[in-house]
Amino acid sequence: MAATRPAPRTIEGRFIRLEPLTRDALPELFVAIGTPEVFAGGYGGGPAGYRSTLEGFLEFADGYYALERNNVYAARLPDGRLVGTSTLGDFDEAREHAHIGWTAWSPSVWGTAVNPEAKLLMLGEAFDAGFGRVKLQADALNSRSRAAILKLGATFEGIVRRDQLRADGSWRDTAVYSILVDEWPEVRARLEERLAAFE
Repeated sequence: MAATRPAPRTIEGRFIRLEPLTRDALPELFVAIGTPEVFAGGYGGGPAGYRSTLEGFLEFADGYYALERNNVYAARLPDGRLVGTSTLGDFDEAREHAHIGWTAWSPSVWGTAVNPEAKLLMLGEAFDAGFGRVKLQADALNSRSRAAILKLGATFEGIVRRDQLRADGSWRDTAVYSILVDEWPEVRARLEERLAAFE
């Protein structure tokens, strides 16, 4: 099956609903993730990428979210509250590669079902669309995100040195992980088992 970028759509889970992020939802997203705590781990280029006002966040969002070439999702709880964002993107159909990242959650949902279910839903989108490898990555200094990626069942591939420019002008090393289509059934089963514990 040839890999094809999945059409952006709303995806219903048990604990969250992923919907394509729109500019209209950015004020809600700012309420959810517009805190120094979220940017401290490397999101948006790190602490220097943080914007303390909605106006500043909207400027940041215009340059950060590549909505035209990536599937950028907003995550909502059953009560309708928007609690963060994650992206399925960097589609390379010829090599069957995709990337899940650009993830930021409200601190109020850290350690809940939100992250594992979001990743379960997006991995399903990627593998159902014919992709054979999904990359996940984090700033090498971000031990919290790195632990969360490993907990998903991804395999550590290594460190890409001096890989990306941070918002403060320093260079970050990137820890790279992946999940292959052959590993997906086991990864999916583990994620479903984790989610069952939240019911």
